Amino acid sequence: MDAPQKKRLVVSFRNLSPELQDEVKKRYPTGFTEHMIRVDKGQGEFFYAVVFETDEIIYLVKVDVKIDDRIEEEEDKEYYDDEIKGADEIADSDEGDGDEDKD
Repeated sequence: MDAPQKKRLVVSFRNLSPELQDEVKKRYPTGFTEHMIRVDKGQGEFFYAVVFETDEIIYLVKVDVKIDDRIEEEEDKEYYDDEIKGADEIADSDEGDGDEDKD
């Protein structure tokens, strides 16, 4: 005799009961990153989720993910300005520091 099929639900993590949230956290003690799957909904829409199974239900738990969608050029500007601040002061101090060899 075949075992009955488990119910399958898609639910957001924040909509789970506090008890189920705790159980999901126990199942993934180091976080969701290594266990997430991307679910494509069509028309370019998608979400990330993890699988969580109880005796009666298999949950696909939606996980909020922050995606860094900044343009690379903008990121470079933050780290690398066109001008290195303080470079003139360093050059000026090197010229007159008096550590030159005098014979």
